[in-house]
Amino acid sequence: MIVKRLIGEELLTVPEAKEMLDRVKEERIEEGELGYELRKTIRHVDAFSKMDAGESRTLVNSLLELEKMKPEIAIRIVDILPQTRDELRSIYAKERFILTTDDLDQMLDLIADST
Repeated sequence: MIVKRLIGEELLTVPEAKEMLDRVKEERIEEGELGYELRKTIRHVDAFSKMDAGESRTLVNSLLELEKMKPEIAIRIVDILPQTRDELRSIYAKERFILTTDDLDQMLDLIADST
Protein backbone atom coordinates (compact mmCIF):
# COMPACT_ATOMS: atom_id res chain seq x y z
CA MET A 1 0.00 0.00 0.00
CA ILE A 2 1.40 3.38 -1.00
CA VAL A 3 0.62 6.39 1.15
CA LYS A 4 -0.22 9.37 -1.01
CA ARG A 5 -0.71 12.02 1.61
CA LEU A 6 -0.38 12.34 5.38
CA ILE A 7 -3.68 13.46 6.86
CA GLY A 8 -2.66 13.68 10.50
CA GLU A 9 -0.35 12.33 13.13
CA GLU A 10 -1.06 11.36 16.73
CA LEU A 11 1.04 9.57 19.32
CA LEU A 12 -0.63 6.39 20.55
CA THR A 13 0.20 3.93 23.28
CA VAL A 14 0.31 0.24 22.41
CA PRO A 15 -3.03 -0.39 24.18
CA GLU A 16 -4.66 2.42 22.18
CA ALA A 17 -3.25 0.98 18.96
CA LYS A 18 -4.58 -2.43 20.01
CA GLU A 19 -8.06 -1.00 20.51
CA MET A 20 -8.00 0.63 17.07
CA LEU A 21 -6.67 -2.50 15.41
CA ASP A 22 -9.36 -4.62 17.05
CA ARG A 23 -11.99 -2.43 15.36
CA VAL A 24 -10.18 -2.67 12.02
CA LYS A 25 -9.92 -6.43 12.45
CA GLU A 26 -13.68 -6.75 12.98
CA GLU A 27 -14.38 -4.68 9.86
CA ARG A 28 -11.90 -6.63 7.75
CA ILE A 29 -13.20 -10.01 8.91
CA GLU A 30 -16.66 -9.02 7.71
CA GLU A 31 -15.24 -7.90 4.35
CA GLY A 32 -13.04 -10.93 3.81
CA GLU A 33 -9.46 -11.78 4.62
CA LEU A 34 -6.92 -10.10 6.89
CA GLY A 35 -3.65 -9.17 5.22
CA TYR A 36 -0.31 -10.53 6.39
CA GLU A 37 0.90 -7.19 7.77
CA LEU A 38 -2.31 -6.61 9.68
CA ARG A 39 -2.19 -10.08 11.24
CA LYS A 40 1.44 -9.55 12.31
CA THR A 41 0.63 -6.12 13.75
CA ILE A 42 -2.36 -7.44 15.68
CA ARG A 43 -0.25 -10.27 17.07
CA HIS A 44 2.41 -7.75 18.16
CA VAL A 45 0.04 -5.38 19.98
CA ASP A 46 -1.72 -8.34 21.61
CA ALA A 47 1.62 -9.56 22.96
CA PHE A 48 2.86 -6.18 24.23
CA SER A 49 -0.30 -4.45 25.44
CA LYS A 50 -0.16 -4.42 29.24
CA MET A 51 -3.31 -2.45 30.13
CA ASP A 52 -6.45 -1.13 28.50
CA ALA A 53 -6.51 1.99 26.34
CA GLY A 54 -8.32 4.22 28.84
CA GLU A 55 -5.90 3.42 31.64
CA SER A 56 -2.92 4.00 29.36
CA ARG A 57 -4.15 7.44 28.27
CA THR A 58 -4.86 8.38 31.91
CA LEU A 59 -1.31 7.40 32.86
CA VAL A 60 0.14 9.38 29.93
CA ASN A 61 -1.80 12.47 31.04
CA SER A 62 -0.60 12.01 34.64
CA LEU A 63 3.00 11.67 33.49
CA LEU A 64 2.71 14.78 31.31
CA GLU A 65 1.94 16.83 34.41
CA LEU A 66 5.45 16.11 35.72
CA GLU A 67 8.49 18.27 35.00
CA LYS A 68 10.95 17.11 32.34
CA MET A 69 8.30 15.01 30.61
CA LYS A 70 7.79 15.01 26.87
CA PRO A 71 4.82 13.32 25.18
CA GLU A 72 7.11 10.85 23.38
CA ILE A 73 8.73 9.80 26.64
CA ALA A 74 5.38 9.49 28.44
CA ILE A 75 4.11 7.19 25.68
CA ARG A 76 7.29 5.10 25.86
CA ILE A 77 6.98 4.80 29.64
CA VAL A 78 3.37 3.64 29.38
CA ASP A 79 4.25 1.11 26.69
CA ILE A 80 7.13 -0.36 28.70
CA LEU A 81 5.83 0.16 32.27
CA PRO A 82 9.29 0.21 33.88
CA GLN A 83 9.49 -1.10 37.43
CA THR A 84 12.88 0.24 38.56
CA ARG A 85 14.81 3.49 38.52
CA ASP A 86 17.39 1.99 36.18
CA GLU A 87 14.72 1.09 33.64
CA LEU A 88 13.42 4.67 33.77
CA ARG A 89 16.94 6.07 33.42
CA SER A 90 17.45 3.98 30.29
CA ILE A 91 14.37 5.62 28.74
CA TYR A 92 15.89 9.04 29.48
CA ALA A 93 19.40 8.05 28.30
CA LYS A 94 19.30 10.23 25.16
CA GLU A 95 17.99 13.31 26.96
CA ARG A 96 20.28 16.16 27.92
CA PHE A 97 19.24 16.27 31.56
CA ILE A 98 19.53 14.00 34.56
CA LEU A 99 16.54 13.02 36.66
CA THR A 100 16.72 13.13 40.43
CA THR A 101 15.79 10.16 42.55
CA ASP A 102 12.64 12.01 43.61
CA ASP A 103 11.60 12.48 39.96
CA LEU A 104 12.13 8.79 39.27
CA ASP A 105 10.24 7.73 42.39
CA GLN A 106 7.35 10.01 41.48
CA MET A 107 7.10 8.37 38.04
CA LEU A 108 7.33 4.88 39.53
CA ASP A 109 4.56 5.75 41.99
CA LEU A 110 2.29 6.83 39.12
CA ILE A 111 3.05 3.61 37.26
CA ALA A 112 2.41 1.47 40.35
CA ASP A 113 -0.90 3.24 41.03
CA SER A 114 -2.13 2.58 37.49
CA THR A 115 -1.28 -1.11 37.33
